[in-house]
Amino acid sequence: MVDSPTHDPVAAAAALAPLIRESRDELDTARRLTPSLVDGLDKAGLFRLGLPRSMGGPETNPITSFHAIEELSKADGSVGWCAMLSSGTGVFTGWLEADVGQSMFGRPPDFRLAGSIRPEGRAIIADGGYIVTGQWDYASGVNHANWLLCTCKVEDGNGPQLTDQGTPVTRVLLAPVNAAIIIDTWDVMGMRGTGSNDFVLNDVFVPDERTFSLLDTPREEGPLYHPRFFFTGLWTQTVANALGMARGAMNAFLELAAESGSTMSPTLLRDRPAAQSAVGEAEAIISGARAYVLDSVGRAWQATRDGNQDPSREIAQSRLAITRGIRESVRAVDILFHAAGSNAVHRRHPLERFFRDIHVAAQHIAGLPSNIEAGGRVMLGLEPGGPGW
Repeated sequence: MVDSPTHDPVAAAAALAPLIRESRDELDTARRLTPSLVDGLDKAGLFRLGLPRSMGGPETNPITSFHAIEELSKADGSVGWCAMLSSGTGVFTGWLEADVGQSMFGRPPDFRLAGSIRPEGRAIIADGGYIVTGQWDYASGVNHANWLLCTCKVEDGNGPQLTDQGTPVTRVLLAPVNAAIIIDTWDVMGMRGTGSNDFVLNDVFVPDERTFSLLDTPREEGPLYHPRFFFTGLWTQTVANALGMARGAMNAFLELAAESGSTMSPTLLRDRPAAQSAVGEAEAIISGARAYVLDSVGRAWQATRDGNQDPSREIAQSRLAITRGIRESVRAVDILFHAAGSNAVHRRHPLERFFRDIHVAAQHIAGLPSNIEAGGRVMLGLEPGGPGW
């Protein structure tokens, strides 16, 4: 289907919640999304929120994308993560010519992306393109993807190319998934359903038209692809995944508290002051972090749309909110997990899954403490350093 202007991805995400909940156990054992979930997400357009309109995508604004990924993640973190990964990194297609994207993805677009922006491969310059070899890890959704984002260090006949600063020249390439070997490496404690396996390319030719450098000007002119904003937009979906899981954990705790006591007392959790305090604290944490994200990202988005030549402060605030939102989501889930006592350790209870998943999700670069330092540097009038600032 072509995503129409009236298509509501948030409602579509909410409608998938019953299917997601039914699939939770299979997600853990299969360590990838089930075929029915892939089909549902695909038909709902939730793998291609960032795809440009020129390529048949919806080019969804970051706030709407936030709400859609949040809805999925309330039901299950792995499902929200896979949609986030494909939709978020879909913004990179904005560096391709529109007709190239159309020829690659088709009309209507068939687009499910996995891969990595880490330069873990080598791209040797060849006639009309590059010969690519390498192994990339943490490729979430690679088993259901049809395109791979592969970042490489560029080489010519004299070896690795270097910039004027002496650093490796890198390039992003898009290769079809059927050109890769998928290696089953995803044996982890949480986010098991993401299927974040490795993939390998061996001497695969990628034509130049399917490659780009992030230092180039994007082909698309929309604010979603603006070089000062696109990492903020991408990671807005990442924090939506974390905050969605925190809300899912809260919902699971409230249900548990209304029906269960503990091994030490039959008194329902909801009737205990300690549980009441935990819920109040966790609710304030989740709601406060979420409000900061939506407010700051909204301001950064507006500044970008208005053509602000230096949105540094707005970008810094949004990046601070994103990192804080991820870290605060972990804190809220921890509070609820411990307030639930021994109830929470059983795999049959959703709170146990949210606890495992949120601690894995927080390892993403968007949640690292270095982002807080970089934001502080901007506030002090200094250069932030790091990607996407």
